[in-house]
Amino acid sequence: MNPIDELKKLTGLFPGGDELIAEARHIPSALTPEPYKGLLVHEHHMTVTMEEFYRTPVVVRVIERSLERDVYNRKIVLERSDNGSVVQFGIVRFDLSYVMPAVRDEILREQTPLGRILINYNVLRHIALGAILEIQPGPELQRLVGCRSGEVTYGRLATIFCNQQPAVDLLEIASPVK
Repeated sequence: MNPIDELKKLTGLFPGGDELIAEARHIPSALTPEPYKGLLVHEHHMTVTMEEFYRTPVVVRVIERSLERDVYNRKIVLERSDNGSVVQFGIVRFDLSYVMPAVRDEILREQTPLGRILINYNVLRHIALGAILEIQPGPELQRLVGCRSGEVTYGRLATIFCNQQPAVDLLEIASPVK
């Protein structure tokens, strides 16, 4: 699938999705500048990556959510636990039928970052990196991650396979690193 089409599909899950991103461009992983390359070009959970980079635990704040049968969508930010600054924006589309009820319940409680839940419950998982994106944030993303108009950041599209099934589609955008 075309990465820009997938990006539009995920940002379109919630009203005002066109206010998130002013412009996005698919770039080769090898050309991603540091520190974003280290933050995004890997097959690990962003929860762990952000905690290692910022040297503090992160907490999730759910901005919007929807649940239809087993498909749970949420728009989130990850915040540093020490000072509350936003380190990542994300949109998640999760087919909860691929996880056991306890995992589903924990996810729907919206108290713990998704990666931490999957790790804590030892869900057999694999993260497939789909694409790296260079992003010029739109007004809503600027507000959420605290960046200026025209400032560039980077994000990724990825899929998490739970028990060998494509259960989660992700858009994960790093806040601009100052």
